[in-house]
Amino acid sequence: MPNPLILASTSRYRRELLERLGLPFSVESPHVDEVQHAGESPVANCTRLATEKAAAVAEKHPNAIVIGSDQVLDLDGEALSKPGDFANALAQLKRCQGKTLQCYTALCVTSPGRAPLVDVVATEIAYRNLPDDVLIAYLEREKPYDAAGAVKVETSGITLLSAIRSDDPTAIIGLPLIRLTDFLRELGAL
Repeated sequence: MPNPLILASTSRYRRELLERLGLPFSVESPHVDEVQHAGESPVANCTRLATEKAAAVAEKHPNAIVIGSDQVLDLDGEALSKPGDFANALAQLKRCQGKTLQCYTALCVTSPGRAPLVDVVATEIAYRNLPDDVLIAYLEREKPYDAAGAVKVETSGITLLSAIRSDDPTAIIGLPLIRLTDFLRELGAL
């Protein structure tokens, strides 16, 4: 690969997903404020953040191909992000019960001398109606406080859902590998 590849993220989930491609890469924190702007839709929020993350790292490494990604769950136009703790996670899960939400995973790839490649992959997630004791047991076992909507589909969080619909199953974990490989092929990096 002529240009180094950098993942602009500290997410272990994104790192693990990128490792699947078998490409050498490094990881760097983008140090971007992830607060949603007033009036910003969930899809605009994650698109902006993915772009800002990639740009922040690309500014320090102008010869690199930089991957930025962000994810948000859309609950009736409100962005649900990482709950951070038990109380917020339980509140998110209770609000999502019996509803179908959109999970948006934005991807931005920068490369020297080219305009950023940006896309958003949508995943439809249908939550089951479950009693509080089931939700509490899940939260105590998995502690999904760093997962949007408090659900980790790669663990027992999958039992809280009745359906997932997406063109890219890795998008829901945090990095849409199908779209990323399209971008890397376009850049000659794969």
